[in-house]
Amino acid sequence: MEISLHNQVAIITGASSGIGSGIAKSLSSAGATVVVNHSSENSLDDAQAVLKEITDAGGSGITYQCDVSSEDEVIRMFGDVVAQFGTVDILVNNAGVQKDAKFTEMTLDQWNTVIGINLTGQFLCAREAIKEFLRRGIDTSRSVACGKIIHISSVHEVIPWAGHANYAASKGAIRMLMQTLAQEYGADKIRVNSICPGAIQTPINKGAWSTPEALNSLMTLIPYNRIGQPQDIGNLAVFLASDNADYITGASIFIDGGMTTFESFSTGG
Repeated sequence: MEISLHNQVAIITGASSGIGSGIAKSLSSAGATVVVNHSSENSLDDAQAVLKEITDAGGSGITYQCDVSSEDEVIRMFGDVVAQFGTVDILVNNAGVQKDAKFTEMTLDQWNTVIGINLTGQFLCAREAIKEFLRRGIDTSRSVACGKIIHISSVHEVIPWAGHANYAASKGAIRMLMQTLAQEYGADKIRVNSICPGAIQTPINKGAWSTPEALNSLMTLIPYNRIGQPQDIGNLAVFLASDNADYITGASIFIDGGMTTFESFSTGG
C-alpha cells in the first residue's frame, strides 16, 4: 500500500529530536512539506540537523522556533506557515516534557510547566489548526478530509505513573481533548486522533534503556520484547495523516509492544 502526502503541509511540534524528529522524517518521506518546530535557540542546531537529513533525502521543509505554551507564538507560527505555504493540512501535536517528582515534593512550577507544554500547547496548536482547516475548506486535490490532527499522547493516558503525576495527568487530559475535537468537528470532515507510545528509545527516557540492566528491566513490561523506535511512531503518523485512514477519528491508538496488556500479570500476577 503506497501512501502519498504530496501537496500537503505538516507542522510537527517538538520535532528537533526523539519521536518528533522521527515523525517529521516519515511525513517527509511520504511527500509532505514539513515544519520542524523547536522551542528555543538551544534546540536550533538539532532542528536544522533534522531538516538537513530531510532535504538531503529529497524532502522539503523549514525549521520554526515556537514555544507551544505561548499563545502569541503559536498564533504567529500558524500565520507565518500559512503565509509561506498557503495552508496547513496536518498538525502533529508532539511537543512534551517531563518534570518528575514525588507528588508531595512536586512544585507548582513543575506542574505548570508540564501542563503548559503537554496540554495547553496541544490546545493552542489544535485551535489554530482547526481555524485554518475551516478557512480553507476541503480541497480534494490535497485530501478528502478538511484537515488532520494527530495528538501524541502516551500509554500513561491509561496507566497511572507514580512520581509523574503531572505527566500522567496531561496525557489523560489529551484523550478527552482529542475525543471532544473529533466529536465537535467530525461533520466538518476534520479527523482527530491520538498516538499513544509506550517505551520509545529517545533522549527523554534515556535512563530506562541506556544500560543493559535498565533495558532488561524495561523488557519485563513489554511482551514484544523490544524497545520502540521513533520510526515506529512515524509510520503510524503517516497512515493516520493519509486518506487511507479516512474513517478513523476519535481514536487512541496504542503503539507499545503490548505494554498495555500489563506484562507483569503474564504469570498470574
